[in-house]
Amino acid sequence: MANEVVKKPQTGLQKFNAMLENTRTQEYLTNVLGEKKQTFVSNMVALVSSNKALSECDPSTIMFSCLKATALGLAIDPSLGLAWVLPYRDNKNNTTVATFQLGAKAYTQLALRTAQYKKINVRDVREGEIVGEDFVSGEMQFKKLEKDREKAPIVGYVAMFELINGFSKQLYMSIEEIDAHAKRFSQTYRKGYGLWTDKDMRPKMAEKTVLKLLLSKWGVLSVEMEQAIKSDSAVLGENNSVRYVDNEEDAIDLEKAADVAKKFEDFDSAEEVKDNK
Repeated sequence: MANEVVKKPQTGLQKFNAMLENTRTQEYLTNVLGEKKQTFVSNMVALVSSNKALSECDPSTIMFSCLKATALGLAIDPSLGLAWVLPYRDNKNNTTVATFQLGAKAYTQLALRTAQYKKINVRDVREGEIVGEDFVSGEMQFKKLEKDREKAPIVGYVAMFELINGFSKQLYMSIEEIDAHAKRFSQTYRKGYGLWTDKDMRPKMAEKTVLKLLLSKWGVLSVEMEQAIKSDSAVLGENNSVRYVDNEEDAIDLEKAADVAKKFEDFDSAEEVKDNK
């Protein structure tokens, strides 16, 4: 009909708000969070409202990422370097989804909460700092450069921990080994963009990788730590479902080397990544 009104498609933020106002969503959040629901919703709305790229994501994937952060007791604040909710383009299902990402600091926090760690650390290793390898334990030996250390190139990263009972373990990975690991598990890195290619985020991703691998194999696997390892870098859903979208051929990192410690790029810029794939 000539006078028929054509409804405009909902914006990402409108879809997100509609999900929050849904009775089923409200009941679900009340059952999960109880009295903490209102604070949780307020924080999540503030996160999405300040990030246009994130507002275009499937609302449920944002909610489940934020719920996981809450369950782990980790604040989603880029300045803290603990956890992030990052948007990805899922070409297979023609949608944009949010992924849950943890930093090295999050793994350190979760380890310390077990009260079983006496020491834990992860850091870069510069050229000239490797002394050798212990023949019996297989662990690397290092000596810190005393002069112009920051000018020396990074050759690898090392993580270590010592438990209160005396057990200790160390893991050293060269830059080449870390690069191979990233290429194996990140489609976006193989395609030349994403967090691994960002000059500010690459060191943080390397630190996280070494520490995560060390703790997942040799550390104290508390329930929280197991959840963190399983949920990290995944799209989260109901019934604790996980999907590692960046390990699929159709994954598109909408941030394209964004510095997540700062404000995200807007969605228009992120869309250029999708168009130029």
